[in-house]
Amino acid sequence: MAASETHKVGNRGDLAEILKPFYRRATEAEDRLSRLEVALASKKDAENEELLKTISELQSKLEGANAELASEQEKAKNLAMENAKLQYRILHLVRAVHDGDIKLENLTGGLEARSQTITKLEGLRL
Repeated sequence: MAASETHKVGNRGDLAEILKPFYRRATEAEDRLSRLEVALASKKDAENEELLKTISELQSKLEGANAELASEQEKAKNLAMENAKLQYRILHLVRAVHDGDIKLENLTGGLEARSQTITKLEGLRL
């Protein structure tokens, strides 16, 4: 049995020697993986910072555009009110001109009628 125990111990020693390169390679792979994870994390942080900066810029542009939109809407509202006032004034001016034309026609027609009456009266020599 002593021979078989020695053989087992020897096998374990041989096995450890055989596995040493695998352990070494596994340790190196774990180290590389750790470095890659750190590099990836820092890259993600840089990308996140870049995205946050871009989002911030877009938000400020959006706020500016919203402020400009509100200003333009206020201008449009004021122009619409002014336009309505001017249309009201135009309507009344057109009516006044129309009424003036009618009065002028009546006055002109009245002068013609008066002139005819005067002519008739002169013809009669009253």
